[in-house]
Amino acid sequence: MTPIRVLVCEDQELVRTGYVTIFSAQPDLDVVGEAADGLAAVEAARRLRPDVVVMDIRMPRLDGIEATRLLAGPEAVDPVKILVVTTFNLDAYVYEALRAGASGFLLKDAPPRELVAGIRTVAAGESLLAPAVTRALVGRFADRIRPESRGPALPRELSVLAPRETEVLTLIAEGLSNAEIADRLVLSRETVKTYVSRILTKLDLRDRVQAVVLAHRVGLMAARDPSP
Repeated sequence: MTPIRVLVCEDQELVRTGYVTIFSAQPDLDVVGEAADGLAAVEAARRLRPDVVVMDIRMPRLDGIEATRLLAGPEAVDPVKILVVTTFNLDAYVYEALRAGASGFLLKDAPPRELVAGIRTVAAGESLLAPAVTRALVGRFADRIRPESRGPALPRELSVLAPRETEVLTLIAEGLSNAEIADRLVLSRETVKTYVSRILTKLDLRDRVQAVVLAHRVGLMAARDPSP
């Protein structure tokens, strides 16, 4: 198995060293570089072409949001997969980081096994946004996500979706995992996985994170529940 190439971007040397030690101990991970600020992170990512960049948000010279946008945003020629690791309760810009192109995020106090699993998940092309974190994210940034108008009609951006796909997208936006969606709709997990894949393809979205952001941005939840 070819090791997953990882670039660690973190301005605190102690934390950065800890990440490198943890990741280097895994047989399927290869730490190819480190960066202590955002500009160095962008330069190193473009030069080393890692499979996953572990990115802190608060860094000198260029913060993690702008670094993420340069490496994984709409203007990126060859996007890199970004896993943001942050202190959620303190960082007011996690939502912007996700919109900038991050494939997901974990908290800095997550156990080492979760950090390692997160890298593997992102490297495999999947998004990493825990259901509980999704709910907290939506609640914390509701004023930024809430659409300008509310009403019972389905947002036109989602008109390409079949009714069941719209239902699945709604549950994704609520923060449910595939297993929880399967239980709610009485479907198999494989069927739910297929629906999620179709939704991403039809809406031209990269991953589940973008689906959550889009659903709230276009007002899907407001259309579902038009009450104030």
